[in-house]
Amino acid sequence: MSEPLFGKAKFTHNGEVMEARLTRVIDDSLDRVWAALTESEELVKWLAPGEIELREGGTAKLNFTDSGIVIDSKVTDIDPLCVLEYSWSGPGEPLRPVRWELRPKGDEVLLNLTLRMPVGEDPGRACAGWDAHLEMLAAALAGVPIRFPFEHFKAARDTYRAELAAR
Repeated sequence: MSEPLFGKAKFTHNGEVMEARLTRVIDDSLDRVWAALTESEELVKWLAPGEIELREGGTAKLNFTDSGIVIDSKVTDIDPLCVLEYSWSGPGEPLRPVRWELRPKGDEVLLNLTLRMPVGEDPGRACAGWDAHLEMLAAALAGVPIRFPFEHFKAARDTYRAELAAR
């Protein structure tokens, strides 16, 4: 299982885009981590019910029924077991690319998650949400799925917002 690292995101500002990068070392196999990121029966355990077609231009749909958020986008980059990218947005919304990069690190997996969002959105909140889902991912891979950790989310959000405000 990964250890919580909120407050460790790396933020960069590039013109009209804010980029955040979250990194985790996950104590599991590359195949299992990839499956958790891409297979419908695994996505529901830590992210949301949905489907991702594993080809460039394939559908990436996730339905967060509790919040009413529906992600309906396309896969923009894929290299099986290494890279998966799609937008974290619905039709008509600005693109918010989410890029997963996996690399073996001994018996573990180095996971890098890069988020890009338009300037003016709340990167602290976005990172905190993904941070919480990464905790859920680690728990699901360990065989102990958890509900969305709101306390973790709130602490991470406050930490990220403070870090961004201090810049």
